[in-house]
Amino acid sequence: MTLSSKHLLGIKDLTPQDISLILQTAQQFKEVLQRPIKKVPSLRDITIVNLFYENSTRTRISFELAEKRLSADTINFSASGSSVSKGETLLDTVNNILSMKVDMVVMRHSASGAPHFLAKHIPAAIINAGDGINEHPTQALLDALSMQEQHGTLEGLKVALIGDIMHSRVAQSNIYLLKKMGAEVIVCGPPTLIPKYITEALGVPVEYNLRKALEWCDVANVLRIQLERQNQVLFSSLREYNLVYGINKKLLNSLSKKVTIMHPGPINRGVELDSDVADSDQSIILQQVENGVAVRMAALYLLSNRANA
Repeated sequence: MTLSSKHLLGIKDLTPQDISLILQTAQQFKEVLQRPIKKVPSLRDITIVNLFYENSTRTRISFELAEKRLSADTINFSASGSSVSKGETLLDTVNNILSMKVDMVVMRHSASGAPHFLAKHIPAAIINAGDGINEHPTQALLDALSMQEQHGTLEGLKVALIGDIMHSRVAQSNIYLLKKMGAEVIVCGPPTLIPKYITEALGVPVEYNLRKALEWCDVANVLRIQLERQNQVLFSSLREYNLVYGINKKLLNSLSKKVTIMHPGPINRGVELDSDVADSDQSIILQQVENGVAVRMAALYLLSNRANA
């Protein structure tokens, strides 16, 4: 089986069959990662460039580790300290890299649509590692794998996305994926951090009351307040945000059921999540990080054409 697309630009472009195939393949690679020798020769002689125009810790390390586990040759490119600072365009940068015979590009960029632009102009397979406030497909896939492991299925699962929905590419990718796989989704947060179009455009109900959202859901995927993307004041203070939308152990213990807590990271402890929640047995945040490597191995492998070779 192969993916219906040559690239992984967003969940929006994937079919439910594509999503299932990536998750199944990730499960197989997860078994590989439990072995004493965690390396397989699946992508030997494939060259992958990690093209990061934006800061990243988890995503970048996760992709690098996935590539090494698959025995690929990797090149790490960071915009700071490169010719980009001298005014080189995105297309020139990539064409220069491609002239070195690169097969795949993993790309993170602050501009929404940058990976889609590249996909139209270059022959290499492209994986979107996050573009602006548009999508972050591999994060949604690893979130889905984590939910599936915890709850057995995505079908009928109730998921609340809580926090800064307005600036979150993770929220958008999660909404696309969960709806395609038969889950129910709501968003919750301050009115200033939820796009006005979300119910109409994405078919997702909005709940402004945190307790009601938590009482409704099986899984709460809690998102970071992205201060670096906000160009105006959207709430009075982080302390006030924590008082109204912060999740602490006292609140969780007062609910009528046990809710699974997720977070794509990095966590602002004491803002959206208190430490006693982030580190509790209800949290599967570290499982998400672990699943990230397996999901990215699966995506790289399936897009490399080695899967059907």
